[in-house]
Amino acid sequence: MNTPAHAIVNLLILGKKRKPENNFPIVFGAILPDLPMVIFYVYEKLIRGIPENVIWSESYYNQSWQVFFDIFNSFPLILIGGLLAYYFGQTFLIAMFASMALHGIGDFPVHADDAHRHFFPLSNWRFESPVSYWDSRHYGHIFTPIEVLAVIVGCLILWRRYTSMKARIIIAIVLSVYFIYGVYAVLVWG
Repeated sequence: MNTPAHAIVNLLILGKKRKPENNFPIVFGAILPDLPMVIFYVYEKLIRGIPENVIWSESYYNQSWQVFFDIFNSFPLILIGGLLAYYFGQTFLIAMFASMALHGIGDFPVHADDAHRHFFPLSNWRFESPVSYWDSRHYGHIFTPIEVLAVIVGCLILWRRYTSMKARIIIAIVLSVYFIYGVYAVLVWG
């Protein structure tokens, strides 16, 4: 799924009206597994000036970048972090690691050729799903509209669930980023 979609889905599943203090770590944990991808893209595109097609057909598959991505998407590492957070009673970190795990669970069935090694460093195995959240060769043309609808409906549900200004600002920011990214994706990748 696209990063902002993870934030909405994770807030729907993990967020509780009676625990609004967990909203920020849930959103942060939903975004954190994809943060290395943002760093990668900024470095390759803006600093190195690599063309778009080379970024996604060559640079993305560079082994060093893959390790960087997989560290943040590793179920064993997320589990260790979550257990340590639980042991030390760090509720912020517990919510963040739970959200990171949910992000991984959401990614698992919708990454085809670009799958992560979710069991890194214990295994180099990748589940290459027959379904992709973006690639039309793997039903991305079907999944993408479903994701867009889920994000819109999810935002409406969250808007009704959370009436505080702070929560609604988070929801509005995530929705705005989702649609700005969508416009960018259409303009750049067609």
